[in-house]
Amino acid sequence: MLMKEIISTDKVTAGAAPLSQATKLGNLVFVAGNTGRHPTNGESGKDIKEQTRYALERISMILEAAGSSMENVLTNTCYVTNRDDLPGFNEVYAEFFIKDRPARTTVVVNFGDPNNLVEVTSTAYISD
Repeated sequence: MLMKEIISTDKVTAGAAPLSQATKLGNLVFVAGNTGRHPTNGESGKDIKEQTRYALERISMILEAAGSSMENVLTNTCYVTNRDDLPGFNEVYAEFFIKDRPARTTVVVNFGDPNNLVEVTSTAYISD
């Protein structure tokens, strides 16, 4: 019987919300939404590019703690607050996913916090 495992790393600052950084079931890892806060000091990035980089760096660190990597991401759900930020978001996103890119959905939303420009949640697998 498969058991759910909570994944956590102290390399990434924790937020105030009651959630796990990721959960693992079998060889799948489900990473919670990560915003554009710096992975270690928690400060918001200055623009969409920096915030996208921070969010994806956070995800990379969490996946590493789970025994996976960005190369094993199957799907991403991405949220941005401004449609005009999509080119900058895509530019940085493409640096992290160069080939064999995961499936992706991107939605324009209003987070209610003007400092939050992006959030990304990922599902990845752990290689045998």
